Amino acid sequence: MDYINEKLQEFNNYLKNRKVAIIGLGVSNIPLIEYLHKLNSIVTVFDSKEMDKIDSQIIERIMNYGMSYSFGEKYLEKLVGFDIIFRSPSCLPIVPELVKEAQRGAIITTEIEMVIELAPCLVIGVTGSDGKTTTTTLIHEILKQDGYNCYLGGNIGTPLFTKVKDMKPEDIVVLELSSFQLMNMKISPKISVITNITPNHLNIHTDMEEYVEAKKNIFKYQDENGILILNYDNEITKEFEKETKGKVIFFSSKSKIRDGYIVDDGKIKICENGLRRHVFDTRNMILRGVHNFENACCAISATKDLVKKESVDTVLTEFKGVEHRLELVKETKTRIKWYNDSVSSSPTRTIAGLNAFALKNIVLIAGGYDKNLDYSVLAKPIIDNCKSLILLGQTSEKIEKAVNMEIKKTKNNFPIYKCKDLKDAVEIANKIAVRGDIVLFSPASASFDMFKNFSERGDIFKSYVNEIVK
Repeated sequence: MDYINEKLQEFNNYLKNRKVAIIGLGVSNIPLIEYLHKLNSIVTVFDSKEMDKIDSQIIERIMNYGMSYSFGEKYLEKLVGFDIIFRSPSCLPIVPELVKEAQRGAIITTEIEMVIELAPCLVIGVTGSDGKTTTTTLIHEILKQDGYNCYLGGNIGTPLFTKVKDMKPEDIVVLELSSFQLMNMKISPKISVITNITPNHLNIHTDMEEYVEAKKNIFKYQDENGILILNYDNEITKEFEKETKGKVIFFSSKSKIRDGYIVDDGKIKICENGLRRHVFDTRNMILRGVHNFENACCAISATKDLVKKESVDTVLTEFKGVEHRLELVKETKTRIKWYNDSVSSSPTRTIAGLNAFALKNIVLIAGGYDKNLDYSVLAKPIIDNCKSLILLGQTSEKIEKAVNMEIKKTKNNFPIYKCKDLKDAVEIANKIAVRGDIVLFSPASASFDMFKNFSERGDIFKSYVNEIVK
């Protein structure tokens, strides 16, 4: 007998002939248009872009289905009287129009929250300031290697709400969850991972407290059967143990913890009642850097009761990494290596990237969109690991000021180059790099001053390297 998801059937019945708002025509919400149309929901689509800036095929579909719409600067003025509102992650629940509708009685949710609510199977969620995508991908690959039918979604993969109908109880959903997706979420995955928490997105969140509170929702609604995997070395995440109802598994690369997983002397070990046992030798990993060994600890922790050790060993040995994350773009005849780390949109990410290399011969290209972050923490790692610095974008002055203050302390001669764009940066790096150097593009900043997202930024960097570097 075929499995019937009764919760999904009930939700679909609720949506029929209801007034439904879709806010934001991003990747996650577009499949909802088709889905809701088939259910005969009364849909209005909202987006901050003007109509001529939206994909014409999407506009054509909205028109063909006879859906109402509101676009442009004051697009939320018509957000009144809806039964349920699907917001995009970029439309925060603190927006006044959303608050007002919630107070009136509308259900405010997201595509990904409904996936967690309606999936008939185990859901594993991953969040954190750094390492989310690599950790999520590792978990997904380990489960697939072991034979599970898995669904990958959230910040990566594909929108999953329309896939819930295909899910079976024996399947597993693996989600990468951002703070924007977690805000106001009222349900948590059964297995949750928080890689770390450091200041991020403070140009959008009201303050650090709001950012941290959003992250907490990944475990806040777990029961005593929930599992929460936490970074013991991060002061913020370490304290979450006090607030959880379920089981906590710690990981660490700095401490010999009593229970959990550690990175110790180049090996991943499990600690049980203070006794340590070898699990995996990190020398067998293609991924480099302590931060990636920590990501591996998270993946092992999340899958420990689900898979065979052989599946973990195979994936950790063969996994080459995710694009734009310390990605080797080119090695020249003179052994100059060019790395694309475009995903690094905060100082902590770039510091992790710098620490991944043993030799202190890095030509660093950094700078980009300003998220109101503190760049003073980046100065010493740059001086300690790099031989020169190339800066571009909005944050270039902040980074330069921080590094110059560190130079005054150490009295080092440290060359800093300013450039107008990314192509100029690659050309400068190509001139100053010598045999055996590493050229690392790790911006420590977001991409939005010059690019659509970090993926576009990384792709353009790679194209310039392949064009300019011989």
